[in-house]
Amino acid sequence: MLALTIARLTVLEMLRRRLFLVLLGLTLLVIAFTSWGFGQITTVGTRPMTRVEQIAVVSQLLILVGFMFSFTLAFSAVFAGAPSLSGDVESGTALAILARPISRAEFVIGKWLGVVITIVVYALPTTALQLFMVDRVVQYVPPHPLEFVAFITIEAIVILTLALALSTRLAGMVGGVIALILWGVGWIGGIVGGVGLALQNQTAQHVGTATRLVLPTDGMWRGAVWALEPEGIISATRSAGAVVASNPFFAGEPPEALYLVWTVLWIAILLGVAIWSFGRREV
Repeated sequence: MLALTIARLTVLEMLRRRLFLVLLGLTLLVIAFTSWGFGQITTVGTRPMTRVEQIAVVSQLLILVGFMFSFTLAFSAVFAGAPSLSGDVESGTALAILARPISRAEFVIGKWLGVVITIVVYALPTTALQLFMVDRVVQYVPPHPLEFVAFITIEAIVILTLALALSTRLAGMVGGVIALILWGVGWIGGIVGGVGLALQNQTAQHVGTATRLVLPTDGMWRGAVWALEPEGIISATRSAGAVVASNPFFAGEPPEALYLVWTVLWIAILLGVAIWSFGRREV
């Protein structure tokens, strides 16, 4: 399939630009620093921490580190995906490639698939290494590590697909900035929905629901938080009722299966929009 050839060339282009190689090096430094920091969590004042206290602190700090991974993946996906189409059009590369027996749909799918592969290759070893180091240092493994990796990877694929669709009509930098702003709006919308639930304000709840449907990045982030949250903290926090729903770093439940299906459909629909839009653009 010609789309796989385009995907391979896209991966090689990502390696040539060294974006993910530099990102990998910086991530390894962050992992080393955070692992050292986790190892220092042993006392409260002058007394040693109990095991329960240590797990409570480590798990919450790990969620913050998870947010760093989530943001890094989203940021990288945007600035890898946004110029992938518009850059080729502006440089004339797209015209040279499309003059051969390859459809525009295959070209767009290949570009999308190449960045997805790069994201997965970066996300899997780095998150696995971070969780392994935490386990080695403090002997703690989050409840659902595989689900955590899956949720933040899907979040990155969502924002990548949006950036790619925007790049069919806009310059790469413009599309990337818009995608990142919308990612932030989606995150804030999730908080607004949580505040609405806590205050029993239906308008705010509807805002949160709408933003999670229009751009399901916050829903995937909540799933990642749930995957890292110990069951003991979830049970204890639930006693606070709906008040905790506004906390973007707490999730007592994973996303519903229907929402996961919608997220997959959202990606497919927006990829279809990108193919349709690029097919009607002059190159």
